[in-house]
Amino acid sequence: MPQNCSVTNAGFPQISLSEAEREIDAHIFARHPEADHEAKLLRVSEALAMLGDPQRALRIVHVTGTNGKTSTSRMIESLLRASGLRTGLYTSPHLTTLRERIQIDGRPLPQEDLIRLWQRVAPAIHAVDAGSLQRGGPRMSFFEVLTVLGFTAYADAAVDVAVIEVGIGGRRDATNVGDGRVAVLTPMALDHDGYFTGGLPGVASEKCGIIKPGAAVISAMQKDEAAEIITAAAADRGASVFWEGAHMSVEARRVAPGGQIVTLRTAAATYEDIHVPLHGDFQAQNALTALAAVEVALGDGIPRSLDPDVVARGFAAATSPGRLEVIAADPIVVGDAAHNPHGIEALARSLHEAFGLTKVIGVVAVLGDKDYVGILDGLAPILDHAVVTRTESRRALAIDTLAAQARASMGQERVTVAPDVATALAEARALAAAHGEGTGVLVAGSITLVGEARRELAAQAMAPVTEATLPLARGVQHGASDGSAEPQPA
Repeated sequence: MPQNCSVTNAGFPQISLSEAEREIDAHIFARHPEADHEAKLLRVSEALAMLGDPQRALRIVHVTGTNGKTSTSRMIESLLRASGLRTGLYTSPHLTTLRERIQIDGRPLPQEDLIRLWQRVAPAIHAVDAGSLQRGGPRMSFFEVLTVLGFTAYADAAVDVAVIEVGIGGRRDATNVGDGRVAVLTPMALDHDGYFTGGLPGVASEKCGIIKPGAAVISAMQKDEAAEIITAAAADRGASVFWEGAHMSVEARRVAPGGQIVTLRTAAATYEDIHVPLHGDFQAQNALTALAAVEVALGDGIPRSLDPDVVARGFAAATSPGRLEVIAADPIVVGDAAHNPHGIEALARSLHEAFGLTKVIGVVAVLGDKDYVGILDGLAPILDHAVVTRTESRRALAIDTLAAQARASMGQERVTVAPDVATALAEARALAAAHGEGTGVLVAGSITLVGEARRELAAQAMAPVTEATLPLARGVQHGASDGSAEPQPA
């Protein structure tokens, strides 16, 4: 359908596709975040049952962990698609449009498909809302609604494999109504203190909730406390585990134009000199985990080696918006969605390797439920100056609180305060320009922040970023993307 065509059904009379999409977005995101965690699986199951249980028709690769879930999920999907399969990809949050969360064959759900899907799903959502309210519970949260939309969309499209990223945790997550025959565990660390109990073992126990009886488990390197929980959970459910370090490893990696060249050893084969167009040692680890997961998915639980050409094509097409992503040039602006100390640690290891900056000016905002002390302490060694701000999110940490901690972590003279993201970007870019060649801007601390920064820079109608306009660092050239909208938390 053309962009300006009218929708004439009872739900959206005489409005354009874009207007209809905005109305659906507004309805979904007016819903509260998940709070009643113990009952959300019941609500999602009830809604899906009214729709014929579409999740039961899906072959699912289920992905959880603390960091790297989205990048790993995107690489799994790209490799599966390169193998000739029809794919679904469910990730969160989004940077530009809600439809990014529900992708089919590598593309966000089209507007007209979203509208048709909403018309079909909305009656079930409203019926479950009514029943929950009658029982004294809440309406379905926005993530619960999106999960119902996603499973229904993938069943309707008859995808061969659906790659499903959890929203939070695993056992109680809305996505856990699906039966993942492959469970992928990225590195686990402390996060979401209000959700998990029992320290790292508690985190691991919750995330292991996606391991189904008889499933195959692919696990990145884990701390001993988490590994013990994973081992016990898999044994209890008769699941086989393929471990980084024992069954698979990154044998070699080197920086290359636009990313890195890696040699990956899996349980089935060794793949030499594969170009991964993403930066950082953590992305090499994510690529390894993704490749091992695809081998197991295509081998029905037993690792099956892939054609090297398929592997090369799959990784070449992989993207990870908001992860060490160049979002502007002159001076270079890099956005990274790291939002916990573990993610910041990975960012700090990789920033200089990827971009070779001599000085870094930070734009920093954090959500209120995150470990802002750990985030700022982790950023302190890599930032020459920090411009502290807050996003438009209702969950954003107060600027005064963030600024006070930034001064404690970095010193008074290294911190500036800006009232909003647009002002913070302008101040940071001015400071970077004043420092001269080799200085860049890092936008980090919140996925929401990266989304707003991308939107702001796009709105300024800046010149397109190309490899030719970006500074060269150790022979590395970097591409770019633009366009954004405030992402919503999962």
